Amino acid sequence: MTTPTLILNVDDNDGARYAKTRILQSAGFEVMEATNGTDALVAVKRRAIALVLLDVKLPDINGIEVCRRIKADPDSALVLVLQTSAALTGRADKIRGLEGGADNYLAAPIEADELIANVNALLRMRQTQNALRDSEERFRQLTENIEDVFWMFSVPARALEYVSPAYARNWGRSAESLEREPGSWLDAVHPEDRAWVEGMWRGLQEHPHYEAEFRIVLDDGSTRWVRDRLFPVRDARDEVYRVARVTSDITRRKEMESLLRAADSNKNEFLATLAHELRNPLSPIRNAAALLGASGAGAAEHQARAREVITRQVDHLAHLVDDLLDVARISEGKIALRKEEVDMNGVIAQAIETAGPLIAARAHHLEVIQPERQIWVSGDPVRLAQSMGNLLHNAAKFTPKGGHIRVEVKLDGDLVRIAVRDNGIGIAEDNLPRIFGMFTQAAVPPDRAPEGLGIGLSLVSRLLEMHGGHLTASSPGIGMGSTFTVELPVLRTSAPQDPAPAGNADAGQAEQKGRRVLLVDDNVDAMEMMAFLLAEMGYEAHTTADAADIVELALAQQPDVIVLDIGLPNVDGYEVARMIKRHPALQSIRLVAHTGYGSPEDRRKAQEAGFDAHLVKPAELDDLEKALQG
Repeated sequence: MTTPTLILNVDDNDGARYAKTRILQSAGFEVMEATNGTDALVAVKRRAIALVLLDVKLPDINGIEVCRRIKADPDSALVLVLQTSAALTGRADKIRGLEGGADNYLAAPIEADELIANVNALLRMRQTQNALRDSEERFRQLTENIEDVFWMFSVPARALEYVSPAYARNWGRSAESLEREPGSWLDAVHPEDRAWVEGMWRGLQEHPHYEAEFRIVLDDGSTRWVRDRLFPVRDARDEVYRVARVTSDITRRKEMESLLRAADSNKNEFLATLAHELRNPLSPIRNAAALLGASGAGAAEHQARAREVITRQVDHLAHLVDDLLDVARISEGKIALRKEEVDMNGVIAQAIETAGPLIAARAHHLEVIQPERQIWVSGDPVRLAQSMGNLLHNAAKFTPKGGHIRVEVKLDGDLVRIAVRDNGIGIAEDNLPRIFGMFTQAAVPPDRAPEGLGIGLSLVSRLLEMHGGHLTASSPGIGMGSTFTVELPVLRTSAPQDPAPAGNADAGQAEQKGRRVLLVDDNVDAMEMMAFLLAEMGYEAHTTADAADIVELALAQQPDVIVLDIGLPNVDGYEVARMIKRHPALQSIRLVAHTGYGSPEDRRKAQEAGFDAHLVKPAELDDLEKALQG
């Protein structure tokens, strides 16, 4: 239901006032009355009055003065005033009334239809004004609160009519300076982009629409990317008389696009490198496999050499796969550290042992400087040795033959710093910020073929962060070597200890030889090769590719150890392990999982199923023997 419009009828003449009230009420308006100017001003303040029908001659305050006060008060300035008079009806009287603020002036006598028509006309005018004012307010709220710059220019003069406050934020210049010099925005356009932007701007009368991306330079010298869109504004004759512009800051988007392009380039390079790295070992493995069947003079020597080649190339492939799996696990948050008190001397010794063959092959001089006290940290000894070994391996790989590698360990308060320095190819300054990025490859020295997947340093950096540590890189430049520094929190320090006597370990191991081992694997080649190796090591090895009758086979052979592949066709390796452990006659058999699944979750599932050890293919011989012995 619509509320009637409230009109205030002000007249000290009772008859005239009554007549005008009845006319307005009959037209559907709500009317309240006042007989003097003072009461009229009070009513305007207290009530939501749309229009005042105001007689000029009032007993206390002149009607023209009442109108002036109504219009002067901000709270009532929008109230319509229709001035009336039966005495002051001349041309000069009407002019004086309109100049006093009245919206219209009628001379009595006033016909009913004339009065209603004037009231309706004024109300329509006010409704239009209110709609326009609301529209302007919405426009102002929109343009003042959006992050984009909104502009309005006249055509063809290209004079600035409006610019939003975002101009000062995005352009780094005040709107006042733009109002003084409307073309000054063009001065901020990057010199390399200015000519073609200016060309589009000059041709806006013929082409009043464009979309462009260009750079602007702020007063501090920094550069921003903007997206500029121009739209025509047409009049009733469909002629362009204005153009509107919306300019957005797209610097962040451009930066992300650059990062995505770099990531895509790194990805393509990584895939090419991965294909290269996986294919490289296949050729020597295939040739070595052919040599294993050689006969005649020198056959034994050739076969021994072939075995060395296969072992080395398989180790290389296993290292690549391990790196890929480690990166995936860290990215998904699935890698778990097995923390304990770790002696950094032992970590460095293990890392040197890992990288030693490459250092020796390239005739590098290795210098190791360590403090007298032993330094202990809290961490995973395997992961820490892996990290330091990777740094040493990189130093050897990226240093030309006969180079110098220096490992220096220093205590600095609660931190231990291990610096790995080399005099190799160095790192360009622009590459230093991205050296720890995934799949980032550095150039290799001329005497080395490219190798690796570009994930080693990223992996090391993430592993050290998981230990509460940090990895940094520095280099004076290309050809001037580089330094990688590891920082780790120190747990404690202690005086050096003499190594414990080794004891008669060989005797204990010898006692374990000769045990019966049952190998269960659907990969017949891999199973037979492992059986041959176990036989060479002194074990009695039996094989089967069918786990369906594993319980009966185990009861018949009574093996000491069963090495079981988990990923068997049509059989759940975990369930096979449970069946064996549930059988009273087989409970004492040692179960070793030998599988390609090596995540912490896989190890947990194997342990819950009853496996005593978990080996990831391809298992090292030392790890295999430890798992067999228990």
